[in-house]
Amino acid sequence: MKTLSALTPTRHIALVDVNNFYVSCERVFNPKLNGRPVVVLSNNDGCAVARSNEVKALGISMGVPWFKMKDLAKQNGIIALSSNYALYADMSNRVMSILREFSPDQEVYSIDESFLDLTGFQSRDLIRYGQDMKSRIMQWTGLPVCVGIGATKTLAKLANHCAKKRKVFRGVCNFNTMAQGELDQLLSEIPVGEIWGVGGKLAPKLEALGFKSVYDLKHANQKIMRREFSVVMEKTIRELNGDVCIELEEAPTAKKQILSSRSFGQPVRDYNSLAESISLYISRAAEKLRRQKSLAGSVHVYIRTSPFKPDDPFYSNGMTVSLPSPLDDSRQLANVALWALKQLYRPNYNYAKAGVMLSELVPAGNAQMDMFSKIETSAKSAELMKTIDSINRKMGKDSIKLASEGFKKPWKMRQENKSPAYTTDWQHIIRTSVI
Repeated sequence: MKTLSALTPTRHIALVDVNNFYVSCERVFNPKLNGRPVVVLSNNDGCAVARSNEVKALGISMGVPWFKMKDLAKQNGIIALSSNYALYADMSNRVMSILREFSPDQEVYSIDESFLDLTGFQSRDLIRYGQDMKSRIMQWTGLPVCVGIGATKTLAKLANHCAKKRKVFRGVCNFNTMAQGELDQLLSEIPVGEIWGVGGKLAPKLEALGFKSVYDLKHANQKIMRREFSVVMEKTIRELNGDVCIELEEAPTAKKQILSSRSFGQPVRDYNSLAESISLYISRAAEKLRRQKSLAGSVHVYIRTSPFKPDDPFYSNGMTVSLPSPLDDSRQLANVALWALKQLYRPNYNYAKAGVMLSELVPAGNAQMDMFSKIETSAKSAELMKTIDSINRKMGKDSIKLASEGFKKPWKMRQENKSPAYTTDWQHIIRTSVI
């Protein structure tokens, strides 16, 4: 019987996904967590954002607040960990760097997922090639991954789902080597909600129309579905049929807005604490702005109290300030943001959250400058920011920062159960005794 790849010229797109990324990162450096129920919590130790299989087996859903599962945690020995963003980002960078050696065409899709174009590797056994990826990533990082290969990104996503859920594939599933009948049978067993871009919102509507499985949607009338839903749905169906509609994005698309915000670990009442938080958030946003080589044309600042405390008076307000000339200088952006904060601040409120957003972003080389701006000042500003970013990359985040960011930060988010920064802080490197 002819395989799918023998019937039609096909692309070979792989999706490599780290299994249960946050929990896996924690287990690499703390093997005592293996086999035990573990949840990783969101900012301020609020909700479950990652669950080990042992926790899923207990029926705990994603996003459940920690305070609601504390009794169950005591009964079942659930270990709760605060999010360790420095560790997760570094481990992600290591995985993506390894994958770059397997294909020059890579799209880093998320912190734990990466697409690779393997179309130029047809002469290889791609299932074995996928196993090589798994082995190397496990050996070099300790992280388990699954590999899905298909003719399109949508099919690669589904193949990855099968690699993860069905032990018969041993972590690598290649749709392109399957006979058409075998593939159709497999797709008929996968719920339509598992399709990339469908999810929980569209699935009920599709199921009501009779599209229960991936196979059902694959054979839907594309024109009718475009009319009933959108052009995105049409492209999804075309991708299920092997027609490439979504290309790999090797360079990340520049963001049109950059948001930086956090909920406070404890209520904030005084202006100085709010000012420190706003200075920190604007600095973080400005770093991201410079990283994508953009300038901001406006700054938005907002503050609010908690909407979940009916006994406290509620206050929420924001302000957008347009800039005469686009900027990326942390100092100048902080001055604008703090000016806006002064207009927004009202005493005697228990503030729960603050944030900033940089908008009207333009490429640094194409900005329309104000006719009264001084070119030499802009050049000095750019050089200073470049130097600060370079030092912070080499010496660690916040080696150089704005004094207005403060130092003690009593308002910072709660991370009571945060694991060490094993890979990014010399003080946290694991030490072993030599006998």
